[in-house]
Amino acid sequence: MVHAYILIQTEVGKAAQVASTIAEIDGVTKAEDVTGPYDVIVRAEAETVDELGRLVVARVQSVDGITRTLTCPVVNL
Repeated sequence: MVHAYILIQTEVGKAAQVASTIAEIDGVTKAEDVTGPYDVIVRAEAETVDELGRLVVARVQSVDGITRTLTCPVVNL
């Protein structure tokens, strides 16, 4: 199982709506609006890195109001 944090920047005033919409996507375990340089932080999981990539590109990035994403896969050192 691959886990990742997805850091999201949104249009002004859209963070809560984006977090709520993303929280409903299969593979997303948590989506919260936050303060700072990013507006929403998402915890996601997938069976493979390729599946994670498809989740981000096809499902998350298509949510209205998102301007930029940064995906940070979790590593176990």
